[in-house]
Amino acid sequence: MKSTPTTLVSFKHKILLAAVGSLMLLAELPAQAQIRPGFGGGRITTSPSTESASPINLNYADPKEYEIAGLTVTGNKYLDPNSLLSLTGLKVGDKIRVPGEGINSAIKRLMAQGLLEDVEILATKVEGDQISLNVSIKEQPRLYKVTFVGIKKSEQDALKDKVKLNLGRLISNTLIKNTQLSVKKYFIEKGYLNTKVKIISVPTDSTRNQATMRVSIDKGSKVKINNIEIRGRELVEESKIRLKMKGTKQMRFGRLFTPSKFVPKKFEEDKQKIIEYYNKEGYRDASIMSDSVFANDDRTVNIIMNIDEGQKYYVRNVTWEGNYLYTDEQLTQVLGLKKGDVYSKEDIEKRKNGIPGSDLSSAYMDRGYLYFNAEDVIKSVEGDSLDLEFRIFEGKQATINRIILNGNTKTSDHVVLREIRTLPGQKFSKTDIIRTQRELATLGYFDPEKIGINPVPQPDGTVDIEYTVEEKPSDQIELSGGWGGYVGFVGTLGLVFNNFSARNITNMKSWRPLPAGDGQKVALRFQANGRQFQTYSLTFTEPWLGGRKPNALSVSLSRTIYRLSDYSLLYSDPTAYGKNFYGSYGNTMISLGLGRRLHFPDDYFQLSNSLTYQRYELNNYDIFGIGLRNGTSNSVTFNTTLARNSIDQPQFPRSGSSISLSATLTPPYSAFSNKTTSANVDVKDRYKWVEYHKWMFDASWFATVTGKLVLNARAHMGFLGRYNPRTEFSPFERFVLGGSGLAGTGQFALAQDIIGLRGYNDRDVYTGMNGISPTALERSRGGLAFSKYIMELRYPVSLNPSATIFVLGFLEAGNNWGNFKNYNPFDLKRSAGFGARIFMPAFGLIGIDYGYGFDRMPGSPTRTGPGGQFHFTIGQQIR
Repeated sequence: MKSTPTTLVSFKHKILLAAVGSLMLLAELPAQAQIRPGFGGGRITTSPSTESASPINLNYADPKEYEIAGLTVTGNKYLDPNSLLSLTGLKVGDKIRVPGEGINSAIKRLMAQGLLEDVEILATKVEGDQISLNVSIKEQPRLYKVTFVGIKKSEQDALKDKVKLNLGRLISNTLIKNTQLSVKKYFIEKGYLNTKVKIISVPTDSTRNQATMRVSIDKGSKVKINNIEIRGRELVEESKIRLKMKGTKQMRFGRLFTPSKFVPKKFEEDKQKIIEYYNKEGYRDASIMSDSVFANDDRTVNIIMNIDEGQKYYVRNVTWEGNYLYTDEQLTQVLGLKKGDVYSKEDIEKRKNGIPGSDLSSAYMDRGYLYFNAEDVIKSVEGDSLDLEFRIFEGKQATINRIILNGNTKTSDHVVLREIRTLPGQKFSKTDIIRTQRELATLGYFDPEKIGINPVPQPDGTVDIEYTVEEKPSDQIELSGGWGGYVGFVGTLGLVFNNFSARNITNMKSWRPLPAGDGQKVALRFQANGRQFQTYSLTFTEPWLGGRKPNALSVSLSRTIYRLSDYSLLYSDPTAYGKNFYGSYGNTMISLGLGRRLHFPDDYFQLSNSLTYQRYELNNYDIFGIGLRNGTSNSVTFNTTLARNSIDQPQFPRSGSSISLSATLTPPYSAFSNKTTSANVDVKDRYKWVEYHKWMFDASWFATVTGKLVLNARAHMGFLGRYNPRTEFSPFERFVLGGSGLAGTGQFALAQDIIGLRGYNDRDVYTGMNGISPTALERSRGGLAFSKYIMELRYPVSLNPSATIFVLGFLEAGNNWGNFKNYNPFDLKRSAGFGARIFMPAFGLIGIDYGYGFDRMPGSPTRTGPGGQFHFTIGQQIR
């Protein structure tokens, strides 16, 4: 006969009710029994089916010892019964006292896991001193769905990403509490300081024990800052303190980009920035003694800060300890800290470790002292002066043992290794490490933000250098668009493979979809606006010809055709566009170039030379307005370019510069023949061989202003000259200025250099002779000299390699002159504006700008005064 199960212990998470039950039980128990809140006891009585020989009396004053004869679990749906029994700490054969702490401890251990909603332990069978127990549980419901109530759809989506609740997990009290905190924190960071969050669990499927977690949110109104009062400030300007509080601004009219909402986290960060600013200015003891944030009304708060500025300190004496390689005088000169300088811990750290190639650590690490360390200590303080002692640990020189590469899954090892400046057997060099990082970034194959360099010391005193890179897409589908004056809108479609492998062309296994990894570049481009204008080009570049030295070989081929349509036919036949041509211009070009890196003055310099042949074909088209309507002109040019490039990375440079000076020269045919100088010679013979010399200067400089804000200053100039004063200036390769610059490609192969100037129409900027308004023909021919200057402030929105986005504001000025007599570098057409850029590896650089031109354009058919316009470009701007 089996006994009716008797509840020995029950735990419900409801202490109050359990306590009431315990008090009621006191009346039935002997006077010596002790009832603990939350735990109940009872008396097991026999029934007709009971197998017990006698009833069980649960006497808290005189508990009885039993041996566990059996253990079972009921009520479990997903949890493993053996694991649950293991958590109780009870085993068959154990001796327990009933009632006793063993049962209580078992329940506490189970409930502590957070997996159960309720636990009961029941006696199912009692025979003599043996007892069988059943652990009856009720599992916590599983999360089926999460719903947010009281907020917008966009906020719901953002919260789902922020909270990250995995479906199927247990809805425990801990989960509910953490979710409440996360949701509240999210809205507090948005300025909703009075956010209220309530979460309830709604059963969804009782058979599967699933429930929906319903999150009700009352975010209230944003709490803004009414007033910020700074007390105790005497020596530092209040405006500078407020400037450092970038995330904590009080309300004022016209504040658009720096909202005045109060966010506690940002307020704490801003307080730390204030102290850092004081320390930088020499106030090493500055502190915020107290701060108070209190309600002004339901929607605003006031802030009061009490600042103790302390004394401003200056450096008096600098001494050195532990230095053997360099003298005290040499180290003081490298450090650059003089008597009377303001004491700034931040400035000292930069002088020690923050200026590559010029700081204290570079002086040692560039000579192999990898383990060098310098600790600055304040030895004494007298009044506003303090003495500094730098304690040097030089350590031993470290020799590079191995170079380890990780992450270059697409790019071949030899392509990476040839850019690395740290070679096995050399002494460790900090400058070489930093230079290697720059070289790997400028390759364009890896994410510059994720290039990792890890020196790994070895037991024998050598060091392994581990370089970790992350490949990013480098091939591009090039799309460009721009308005080409009389050419009209021109679109560009191209394929650019920046990491091609020519040696694997015959290896079909390497075609994924094309052979890649050897660092060669192949570019295919097609430009057109229909049948009227078309150009095709192919370029191949091998950056390391022969594989041993950085000698770049480039080969380029292109073909251009431009046809003239008879627009008068459109009045009688609207479908005639693109079908009736009465003239054309053609250009065929082949170019061979060779460049190499120089070691003098430094190894940022490059020298490039190229030889180019172009054939211009005119058929019933006087493109330059000089009477050359039919015939062929040939151009053989030699170009040499001396350039220096120290820009840190191509997509969003923060530092460095790029300077280039180039000369393009044709042979001086006029020195050997009078056909180019005689007025009696037919124009076809006069320009059969094009003669000119052309000079270009381009400079670009980048510097970080503060934080992520970057300043970019650029200057561009060009001059087209002639060898013989008796010859005419070449009508070929002149400059046209204005507009978007035709997507930055520089030219559409129409024998002109086309350069952008935002805020003005395409090809519209031109200054004629002696200030006289130029004719339309003069404007279309182009100028002999141009100057252009740009100042940009750039700020990154996203530096993700899959989509690098930055915004910019610019000031721009330039002009284009038809003769050298009127050239004046200060007579410029000015503009200003703003824009944005997005770089996507698949499409290149896409840009949009709004420019406002401040100056009139004399003689312009479309521009009579100041005005603004938008410019859309796709492609990297050269000038």
